[in-house]
Amino acid sequence: MKNTYETPLSTRYASSEMSYLFSPDKKFRTWRKLWIALAQAERELGLNITQEQIDEMITHQDDINYEVAREREKIVRHDVMSHVYAYGEQCPKAKPIIHLGATSCYVGDNTDLIVMTEALRLIRDKLVGTVRILSRFAMEYKDLPTLAFTHFQPAQPTTVGKRATLWIQDLLIDLDDVEYLLSQAKLLGSKGTTGTQASFLELFDGNHEKVKRLDDLIAEKMGYPSCFAVSGQTYTRKLDSRTLSVLSGIAQSAAKFSNDIRLLQHLKEVEEPFEKNQIGSSAMAYKRNPMRSERIASLARYVIVDSLNPCITEATQWFERTLDDSANKRISVPEAFLAVDGILNLYENVSDGLVVYPKVILQHLSRELPFMATENIMMDAVKRGADRQQLHERIRVHSMAASRLIKEEGGENDLLDRIANDPVFGVTREELDRVVSPERFVGRAPEQTEDFICNIVQPILKQYLLVKETKPDINV
Repeated sequence: MKNTYETPLSTRYASSEMSYLFSPDKKFRTWRKLWIALAQAERELGLNITQEQIDEMITHQDDINYEVAREREKIVRHDVMSHVYAYGEQCPKAKPIIHLGATSCYVGDNTDLIVMTEALRLIRDKLVGTVRILSRFAMEYKDLPTLAFTHFQPAQPTTVGKRATLWIQDLLIDLDDVEYLLSQAKLLGSKGTTGTQASFLELFDGNHEKVKRLDDLIAEKMGYPSCFAVSGQTYTRKLDSRTLSVLSGIAQSAAKFSNDIRLLQHLKEVEEPFEKNQIGSSAMAYKRNPMRSERIASLARYVIVDSLNPCITEATQWFERTLDDSANKRISVPEAFLAVDGILNLYENVSDGLVVYPKVILQHLSRELPFMATENIMMDAVKRGADRQQLHERIRVHSMAASRLIKEEGGENDLLDRIANDPVFGVTREELDRVVSPERFVGRAPEQTEDFICNIVQPILKQYLLVKETKPDINV
């Protein structure tokens, strides 16, 4: 259909894997798996539920009769009960026990928790993939000197590889945050209308141990270690707030990277990949716009702002539950995941195809390096017996003159020629060229890069390779 709004997050930016996680199929199939788990657990704990009923539910767990559910919802105006009805139409023997003792949040909230957990795993895998690509880039260019900037003003040089370690470090912080969320993953379980499990206590004739065990069995059957110990009708919306805060952090890291690339592309030092037939501008055929990096920045801005939604939702919940979370939550949470998925797809693509122009980098560095080398030049002259105060004044005069030539006349930096021609310094131009060799001014940048990649990043990446070997469902 072309006459209905479609979100570009699913049609343009996010992967099919992430889009599926927030699809109706994933949602309603998970509802049915949860109803099966509930029935199995209740049967194991002694309720009058037969294996034949459970088998019937399993048979129809994936062939969802959407039309029946849609027609029923027009009548009852309740999505969960409509799907209970539709499932019951397919499972006449199991119909009396589907959703037994549960509230809508049993399927709704547990499904949300399952989907967010699986989405976080997908995000984690893409973070790892991007870190791996950037690590190769950092090692390849760990020795290439480049002009560094503070306040976007020329500062002491660094190396291209060392700069990349700053991007990687941010992603590792994000990876830690994602891993923490995954380590805390749990389900709501079967808590009932206000979280007291009163309906289940009635079903089990007041047997508290069986009611407690019910939560454990549901978690076990759904592949989770545990359920929340306490809740209202819903799991605490604090979890949504925490999750989107982590997604916002990833967006922040990606935006910083994309801004750096956009600035570097303006300087013609580093470019994002540009396809053979790609058009940069509809008007200016020569342009090579950093379109992918700009898209990262654009999507990141959306996620950062969107992360406020669950914060406000959590802050305004009343007692055991209100429904003002529902409409907001079903938009803000999926869209944050879809957008971050799109961001990481772009981040991985851009970092894997970065084009570096060493000659331009050296040209820019050479223009500024004479100013940065003046202290070294002055110290060498002092060692040969010159007066430090006199040298300082001469360097000040020569530097001002060279700056004027560059800024007012558009000339090249001739500071080294001025110093070489000044007898106070007693140095030749050849000797000055050795003093201002770029490698002398990058400090420990190459060593820092190698230490960081080899001793911090690579051990982390190896852990994920081991995880992939033992858990083939994880796409690292």
